[in-house]
Amino acid sequence: MTRRQVLRALAAMPISFAGAVSVTAQANRDVAYGGTTLPAGIRSRFINNVNGITYHMLEAGFESPARPCVLLIHGFPELAYSWRKVIPPLARAGFHVIAPDLRGYGQSGGTGVTFDDDLAPFTLLNKVRDMLGLVSAIGYRSVVAVVGHDHGSGVAGWCALARPDVFRSVVLMSAPFAGAPSLAFNTANDAPKPSASAGANIDTTRRTIRRVRPTRTCGTLHRVSIISCALTITSRARTGKRTSPFRSRPTPPARWPSFHATT
Repeated sequence: MTRRQVLRALAAMPISFAGAVSVTAQANRDVAYGGTTLPAGIRSRFINNVNGITYHMLEAGFESPARPCVLLIHGFPELAYSWRKVIPPLARAGFHVIAPDLRGYGQSGGTGVTFDDDLAPFTLLNKVRDMLGLVSAIGYRSVVAVVGHDHGSGVAGWCALARPDVFRSVVLMSAPFAGAPSLAFNTANDAPKPSASAGANIDTTRRTIRRVRPTRTCGTLHRVSIISCALTITSRARTGKRTSPFRSRPTPPARWPSFHATT
């Protein structure tokens, strides 16, 4: 093929692509989003009363009853749409494939969160409850595999760890899963540890810093807010007095504690 023929073929591609998109859009009207890109055979489904909210999921392979089920859990910031290239091959392999939008994502419920709301519903273990409720709602006692990508990898890992009777196998993609936290072992005869009263306030400070929520603004103001909260809480922990970093700067200690802010 000559260079001129290649350029002509490239120039014709947008027209051909537009035609393919139009055909796809006409062929698949069963999805809540991605109607121009999700292939026929994938449909949207809304499942009510799943751990207190309505869940949206994409599914394929639903035509035949009693198929083994595969659960696909997306990551951040993604949707069930991220599995669009994976769902059809799995369905053709004989599985009923379900890919939900996680709580707070896409068309699923849990999105009406205000600044001061409790974020406990978005913990990993509550998302495990979501997955249990979803699988049960569509009529499965167990799934042959739960597959997680990115943040969904952690959800999938906890699903398999918490309920191995329901989630029979697990596939983790892109993000490692450390497993359950280790526990102190064979410590019954150990001597009592020194009193932690001297550092109790600092431990409380660390826990509080982990719970600091972002401000309504972003960027620099967010960072200033986190630093200000750290200074305030640290000063209060060491002096027992209420101080504000905006009015008076607390005296820095000889060595700052190590803060690990988590999301």
